[in-house]
Amino acid sequence: MFTGIIEECGTVKSIEKKANSARITILAKTVLDHTQIGQSIAVNGICLTVTSCSGDSFTADVMPETMNRSSLSILKTGSKVNLERAMLANGRLDGHIVSGHIDGTGKIVNIKPDENAFRIRISADPHILEQIVEKGSITIDGISLTVSAVDDNSFEVSIIPHTAKITTLYNKKVNDPVNLETDLIGKYVFRFLQAGSTDHKSQKSQTSGITQEFLLSHGFGY
Repeated sequence: MFTGIIEECGTVKSIEKKANSARITILAKTVLDHTQIGQSIAVNGICLTVTSCSGDSFTADVMPETMNRSSLSILKTGSKVNLERAMLANGRLDGHIVSGHIDGTGKIVNIKPDENAFRIRISADPHILEQIVEKGSITIDGISLTVSAVDDNSFEVSIIPHTAKITTLYNKKVNDPVNLETDLIGKYVFRFLQAGSTDHKSQKSQTSGITQEFLLSHGFGY
C-alpha cells in the first residue's frame, strides 16, 4: 500500500521492451534506502516489485496487463517518473490509501494558472469517472490529489507549487496521458452498491434466515 506522497522523481536508465511486457531500470536515491529485492515501489502510481537493486538504481519487470492499462508503455530512456516506497504501518498517512493498481489512463485536456497554483483538467473513460466525486481523492501518476470538479467527460484537480516542483506534473502538457487510480474505499462502496442494485432488480437477493420468531424461540425474548 502507498499514500500518494511522492518521495522523489527518478530517471529511466533503461527500458527493455518485448512484445507486451518490459523490464525497466530506474535511477533513484531516496527510495533505495533500505530497499530489498521483492519489495514494492510505486512508479508513476504503479506498484512494481524490485527484482534487482544497486547503489543508484533498481530494476522491475512490467507484465502485459500493466503495459496495457498504464502509460508505462510510452516511457523511454531519460523519462522522469514519480517514486514512492510502500507505506510504513507506524507512519503518518498524509495522502490517502493507494493500492498502486491503477484503473486506467486519462488525458490532460487543459492546464491553466490559478494564482499560486494551477488547475489541470483530465478526460477519462466513463467507468473511471463514475467512481470520482468532487472533494474526493484521486491518484494521478502516483500523486494523491483532491478532485475540485467533475462532470460527465472529465475532472479537475488543483496543484500547489510544492507538488508541481517535486513531481513530474510540472512538465506535463495537454494531450499527455496520466495513470489514474480512484479512491480505494470509494471503489469498494461503489461496487457493493452496484451489486446490491443488480440483485434487487433481478429479484435474486435473499432475505436473512434470522427472524423475530427465530430469536424468540432461542431465548432472545423481551
